[in-house]
Parts: sequence; structure tokens; C-alpha cells
Amino acid sequence: MTTSLIRRLIQAGFVIFAMTLIVFLGVNVIGNPVDILINPDLNQAERLKVIESLGLDRPIWQQYLSFLHGLTQGDFGDSFVYSRPALDVILERLPATLELALCAMLIAIVIGLPLGLYAGLHPNRLSSRVIMTGSILGFSLPTFWVGLMFILLFAVQLGWLPSNGRGETAELFGARWSFLTTDGLLHLFLPALNLALFKTSLILRLTRAGVQEVVSQEYVKFARAKGLRENRIILVHILKNLMIPVVTIIGLEFGSLIAFSVVTESIFGWPGMGKLIIDSINLLDRPVIVAYLMMMVVLFVSLNFIIDLCYTLLDPRVRLDGKG
Repeated sequence: MTTSLIRRLIQAGFVIFAMTLIVFLGVNVIGNPVDILINPDLNQAERLKVIESLGLDRPIWQQYLSFLHGLTQGDFGDSFVYSRPALDVILERLPATLELALCAMLIAIVIGLPLGLYAGLHPNRLSSRVIMTGSILGFSLPTFWVGLMFILLFAVQLGWLPSNGRGETAELFGARWSFLTTDGLLHLFLPALNLALFKTSLILRLTRAGVQEVVSQEYVKFARAKGLRENRIILVHILKNLMIPVVTIIGLEFGSLIAFSVVTESIFGWPGMGKLIIDSINLLDRPVIVAYLMMMVVLFVSLNFIIDLCYTLLDPRVRLDGKG
């Protein structure tokens, strides 16, 4: 077990190293931030001085080695726009995005898992067919359109919920959070619901498919023949055995919620990392872009590692070394 964990950690390290090269080179061949950041009225000497201060006068391989050296110390360089460490700029926005993603995933699990379980256990009922039709809409409707409709209905027409911003926040563990205040929760509800729509449909359909596969297994039939209560059969014999693919999807989709919440954050004016990365791309703020992408790489590698560990807890037959 320990050897397998060490091997996985080494593999993760190689993946992260390879991605540093891909991300850095990919970002640095796109556009020239000098054209955006430097006033065109400056003379040539002043332009050269600014370029030197940004470190853009050095060869690309020297910039990459400097980036790797800084990466080992958690230093991604200073933002061209904010003139502050790029990692600090991102970490300021991280709580807002993390809070939005966690609430969206919680909504998706609370709604999608029970509805998928119900639809799988009673596939021929009219209510199950309605649920599956609704899940198709969740896949089909564009996120940006649904977000605009939410704002039009709940904020403009009904006036029940605010349409943008985080609202009032409270401090916890050194960060500001919206869910700790009533006003913050009201601001959080619409963007979290909008972000959770697709994930809810995904979890729902995956759970339904898993239930239909598991209920036909011999151990479920044997449990019913023994006269076990239906609740115990569902919780112990059905739900537990379909959780491996569901856990995989939840883990990976949580990472995608953080990485790809750009549209929702832009529509609702949510001050998270998604909105920051759009602004940074428009301004070619390379240190912020690179720091954001590397943070996403580490996030997905870590989530995959955690998912592998969860496999062994849910099903003892699954081992990290592929044996058993």
C-alpha cells in the first residue's frame, strides 16, 4: 500500500512538471503584453526600461528556469497589472470561487442523488419519466442563458434575490465568506443554482444507470429473499455499490466547477477566480494566467489521487496497485 502511494505521488510529480512546461510555453507564445501594458507615448528608452522591469527582455528559456525556481518557493512572479505577487492576487479570489463551487456541488448531490436513486428504483412511474425529462433539459440549456433567465425572473420580475455581487460577508479562518450571513446566502443562491444545473443532471443520470445495473445483481435478489428491509437493501447493497462511478464524477466535476466557473461568475458579477482570469487574459497578465493554470493542474492531480484513495474505502477489492 505504501509503495503504491509513493508511486502515485511520483507520477503526480512528473505530471505537474510536464504541465509547467506546457502551460508556460503556451501562455508565453500568445500575444505581447508590452503592447497593452505600456503607454504608446513612451519613448524607446522608457519602453525598454519597463520591459526590463517586467523580465520580458530575457530569452524564453531563462524566463522558464526563473519560473521553475520561483515555483519551488511558491512564487509565480508579480502580476503585470496589480504589481503584486500573482499567487496573492489569485488567493484573494479563491474563497469566493471555492464557496460557489462547494455550494453548487452540494446542491447537485442533494438533488441529483436522491432523484437518480428514485428514478432507478421506479423506472416505469410517470414521476420518474418527468425527472429524466428534466435532466435532459439540464444538459441542453446553456448555462449563460439559464443564468440570465434566473436574473430576469427572480431579481428583476419578482425581486426576491439579488442579481450580482457577494453581498455581506463574514470572516472565518482568515477569509471572507458569504454563506455565514443572510445577505450573503441570498447573493450566493442564484449563481450556485445556475452552476449546479448541469452537474445535477449528470449525477442524476449516472445514479439512475448505476441503480438499474445493481438491482439486477444476485446479491440484491438474495438480500430481498432473506427478508431484509427495503431501506437497508437500498442503503447498504445498492447505494454503496454504485458509489464508485458517482464518487469519480463528483470529484472530477468539483474540479471543473472551480476551473470553469467563468461564465457564471461573469453573469452574476461574482468576484471569483473565473472573472479574474478573464480580465487577466484580456490584459495578457501572464504571471496571473500561469499561476491560475498551475493551480488548476495541482487541483485536478490532487483530486484524482483522493478519488483513488476513496475507491479503496468504498470497495476493498480495488487496490491502488491494481491487484486484488
